[in-house]
Amino acid sequence: MGVIRIAASPSPSIATIHHGFRSSKRNSGRFMAASLPTEQVDGTRNRVTGDSFIRLHLKKLSPYQPILPFEVLSTRLGRKPEDIIKLDANENPYGPPPEVLDALGALRFPYVYPDPQSRRLRAALAEDSGLDSDYILAGCGADELIDLIMRCVLDPGDKIVDCPPTFTMYEFDAAVNGALVIKVPRLSDFTLDIPRIVEVVEQEKPKCIFLTSPNNPDGSIINDEALLEILNLPILVVLDEAYIEFSGMKSRMDWVKKHENLIVLRTFSKRAGLAGLRVGYGAFPLSIIEYLWRAKQPYNVSVAAEVAACAALQNPGYLERVKNSLVQERQRLYNLLKGVPFLKPYPSYSNFILCEVTSGKDAKKLKEDLAQMGVMIRHYNNKELKGYVRVSVGKPEHTDALMECLNLLQ
Repeated sequence: MGVIRIAASPSPSIATIHHGFRSSKRNSGRFMAASLPTEQVDGTRNRVTGDSFIRLHLKKLSPYQPILPFEVLSTRLGRKPEDIIKLDANENPYGPPPEVLDALGALRFPYVYPDPQSRRLRAALAEDSGLDSDYILAGCGADELIDLIMRCVLDPGDKIVDCPPTFTMYEFDAAVNGALVIKVPRLSDFTLDIPRIVEVVEQEKPKCIFLTSPNNPDGSIINDEALLEILNLPILVVLDEAYIEFSGMKSRMDWVKKHENLIVLRTFSKRAGLAGLRVGYGAFPLSIIEYLWRAKQPYNVSVAAEVAACAALQNPGYLERVKNSLVQERQRLYNLLKGVPFLKPYPSYSNFILCEVTSGKDAKKLKEDLAQMGVMIRHYNNKELKGYVRVSVGKPEHTDALMECLNLLQ
């Protein structure tokens, strides 16, 4: 048993306070730590180690592997940031509408806490989506909402269904929250294996399933028939629509009014070029959103993020033009990639294109060779996507630079 020695208090009343610690006459002036894990030091005394307080399941957690920051990339390559063609993180290369920069420059009260309910933003989102603001919750990116959903829904040991290859934050956040992940891999064309999902839900009784449409990293979509079949199961369905603007499909946000087991997530990162400000939002059934309001951090959306998001929504024409430019460039990029002898691109409904690296080429080396030329793409090392790379859609000049480099590597 470890002992924490502290100076004896002059107040007799303090000596009688236990709060989980045990004391005795023999250890007057000491609090005995009944359950603190300790480590033997020099064979003579014990001390508490910091990692002994960490939850056991987190000690086995592998950290999430994000894309390297822009500044780190430019420093490593010895290039100016503006000289790097960054096609590795699906960011919007056109950036936000000019109203956003004006609004941020005119920010008057950054020293005052933001509105805990993001009322101005939710009202703007209600007008934008046609869904009443009571159904809408904003977050510090959709990533925060994914974690918040899990914290509200999952007890340690509960199960979720994941359909790889897909956005890896679902599996990561499940691990952080002590949940078990049941994987139902996608079919060879990246569509969902619906019969297997039904079977898993019946046998394993998972609490929720996370689906992305368009899916990251392949850009495939989930049709209404498949989604309705999953919604008929006794499971909470979280539909991530981070890339919905590029798909030509209508958002299913208003479906939450009819389906008590559906949550739809959206983001400003791709649509409005606000990835660096972290603004996401979701549509929730009223029976669910009540509890997320209770559990969320009070000031989760910053003043700058809310101001920027509201300003972006004031210029829907700009957002539409940028979306159309990226969709048009996506088709051009896809056609050009089909002409590269060592790449097999997949059709995409998003702002990126997944490519299988063929003809004996190594995907990781391809990524590294392009990086040395100042062009950044994403490569994968997990079993579902080993030998694949993903290319974000950029401006026409970014596509031209990428193709020039790819031609040099043939």
